[in-house]
Amino acid sequence: MLRRPKYDKSKKCVRCKEKSGNIVIRHAVYCKECFFPLIAVKFRRALDPSINPVPDGPRRKGLKAGGNLLLGLSGGLGSTVLLDLVDRTYFSIRAPPMDETTGKPRGGKDHPRNANVWPKGYACYVETCNAFPGTRDRTEEIRAMVAKYDRFEFLPLRVEDAFSRAWWDKIGGQPVVQSLGIDVTSEDLLLSSISSDEDVDTPTSRLQRYISSLPTLTAIPTAVQTLTRLLLLHTALSLGSSHLLLGTSLTSLSISLISSISQGGGFVVREEAQEEWISRLPVTRRIENGHADGAIRIIRPLRDIGMKECAMWAWWHGLQVVGREKVPGGKQGIGSLTKEFIVGLERDYPSTVSTIARTCAKLAPKKGVGGVCLLCERPAQFGLQDWKARISIRSFKDSSASGSYRPAHFPDKDIAPAAPETSRSPSLTPVLCYSCHTTLTSRSSRGTTAVSASKDNPMPLPMWVTSNLTSAASHAAGDEVGGFTDPSDELWERRKMDTEQMKATVADFLLEK
Repeated sequence: MLRRPKYDKSKKCVRCKEKSGNIVIRHAVYCKECFFPLIAVKFRRALDPSINPVPDGPRRKGLKAGGNLLLGLSGGLGSTVLLDLVDRTYFSIRAPPMDETTGKPRGGKDHPRNANVWPKGYACYVETCNAFPGTRDRTEEIRAMVAKYDRFEFLPLRVEDAFSRAWWDKIGGQPVVQSLGIDVTSEDLLLSSISSDEDVDTPTSRLQRYISSLPTLTAIPTAVQTLTRLLLLHTALSLGSSHLLLGTSLTSLSISLISSISQGGGFVVREEAQEEWISRLPVTRRIENGHADGAIRIIRPLRDIGMKECAMWAWWHGLQVVGREKVPGGKQGIGSLTKEFIVGLERDYPSTVSTIARTCAKLAPKKGVGGVCLLCERPAQFGLQDWKARISIRSFKDSSASGSYRPAHFPDKDIAPAAPETSRSPSLTPVLCYSCHTTLTSRSSRGTTAVSASKDNPMPLPMWVTSNLTSAASHAAGDEVGGFTDPSDELWERRKMDTEQMKATVADFLLEK
């Protein structure tokens, strides 16, 4: 069979129809001069409708955000292009025309044309070198890149800040009474107290214990991505930002969608493209950003622009891409395998990559939201534990040892027979989404990793999880470890039954011989 040509009709630009093309985008030819406005229009079309506190369509003249802007930088191609596009489009405003008679700007200094869309812009980079030994610190390289854009203030973070009480207090987080950990060898993820002395147990050591306790190679980059996302969100909240922009291109979005669905995140497939995050902190600790309930909009303005277009934009504008460190030993993870597949698909069949994103944008969960996951702070499926109990296969050993899903502050209810004393240990499982629970408890069929955390050496939890677990609910109940709120407000018990008990349970449904 003859190979399909790279372009449909001719080498002439499809837009101006005069100059020879310089780039082919999904079989359409564009010249260099027409390429720049094409990318700018796609970028603004994806971002403009979400800027105003009350979205009212893509009106460029009436854009005014309610708070500040935070850009999440990774050092990769997408975030580098995003920083350049935001600076050119919304912050590098040309001088307004002057009135010849008065010598003042036409329309006055308070005219919307002369005001920035966001009062202030921040660029935040989360360094992850301590999560992956052998990788180098790129903070100073990112700082030098951001220094070229004088309208943005650079904010460096480290992924171990997720376990730092000093960072949590700095951003105005809710006070943490004590540090908590979980036993990842049990599917119930039983909670226990751990040492809170950061002189002995530093944030870096907690991060490394958190990473080493994850059961599979796929879980490691997924967990680091979740920690990075929550660090950016809480930082944006402390700065009074109304928007968090991420440099996820169309190619990266398709990779994230397929990878997330493969790891059990199908319920939040829409949140992969765009979402609104509301903090669980009390209202008194939130900074006003112009949105109801202090919601922060997470936007990916490059979701209609592929990796190839981003590369050409960076090449023609002379942008320096710092790049991201490769995760050691992560080639066999779901994320790496998905990336290899999608990138190859875009090279041979470029139209199919955009089809993935458009198809996933039409998906909606069948059931409603049953709460918010404490770890990733995304919507969780209603009746998740009941559903998972029906579809999952558990061993008798895990079933008898793990006890019940009992939140610590729940009042005692009538249960017969009474659960053993070991079942009184609080569990993190009822307040996790399916994806986070699978990340923490799934086991590798190849046995490539060994879980280092156990009941005697619990896996530490990030500060936002510990803060919610040891909040006012636990103080009201007077518990030692801390409580949390289950959306269903039910008490579940799981215990092993012998043959006689099982027969007695189904006796009314049995037919006599």
